[in-house]
Amino acid sequence: MNSVRTVATAVLLLALLTVGQVAYGQGVPSNIGTSATTMPRQLQNVGFEPQLNAQIPPDLSFVDESGNAVHLGDYFKQKPVVLAFVYYGCPMLCNQVEQGVVGSLRMLSFTPGRDYEVVFVSFDPRESPDMAAQKKKAALGHFNRPETADGWHFLTGTKENIDAATKAANFRYTFDAKTNLFAHASGIMLLTPDGRISRYFYGVEFPGRDMRLGLVDASAGKIGTPIDHVLLFCYQYDPSTATYSAAILKIVRLGGMLTILCIVGGILIFRRRETAQSANRRAQTIGDFHGRGAH
Repeated sequence: MNSVRTVATAVLLLALLTVGQVAYGQGVPSNIGTSATTMPRQLQNVGFEPQLNAQIPPDLSFVDESGNAVHLGDYFKQKPVVLAFVYYGCPMLCNQVEQGVVGSLRMLSFTPGRDYEVVFVSFDPRESPDMAAQKKKAALGHFNRPETADGWHFLTGTKENIDAATKAANFRYTFDAKTNLFAHASGIMLLTPDGRISRYFYGVEFPGRDMRLGLVDASAGKIGTPIDHVLLFCYQYDPSTATYSAAILKIVRLGGMLTILCIVGGILIFRRRETAQSANRRAQTIGDFHGRGAH
């Protein structure tokens, strides 16, 4: 009787715990956080949601850090492009993005100007080439490879061309006249050599592995080592998280293929040894036979 009561009590407690967990799960909404309608007005139209394979218009006109008129298409040639929207007078976030790009690229063996191009575009039409030149100087100082200067580009432009470029990348920002500051998101894009969005990363820090794999992806395999291509087989890009993650199924398949190759290789080696041993035994037998015949 006591055992029956004990079992019944345990079942009742388990049921209560299960109901409690369900009720808690139902009581906590999945979209916890400030809704768009209650966000500050300055942030309601801020975002960065690039679309993979979207084309960045190559014919948009800008001015580089030397005061030369350029088109974005001037950088869309045979190399992938690292593209970031910033503004050079930004007191904090843009500086962190620039430092994040420099720090990540510094870890790679790829060389700006030879393997890829780096392009920063200011979305503040009031900024000048002199400000862009100062930012380039600071970036090259941190990158510590002055011979790569031709691979770094800091652009300024008119509102019309800035709006067209940021719209193509779905990069949205607002300007607060009271503070004289822009509210904006942070992130970078990796473009194919013809200027289409291949990969994008959010935030201000960009892991070297993701940056390297992204550049190899964007180049369609034109840069990188055989190991990079193996890693691309084992890692896949997830647009929802803007990161590379391990492709478990592909890794299992690769492991299976390697196992089969090892087994086949082992069998071939064993057969070769067995064949060699058989040939040696036959040669020895023939030698013994001729030796007895001579006597």
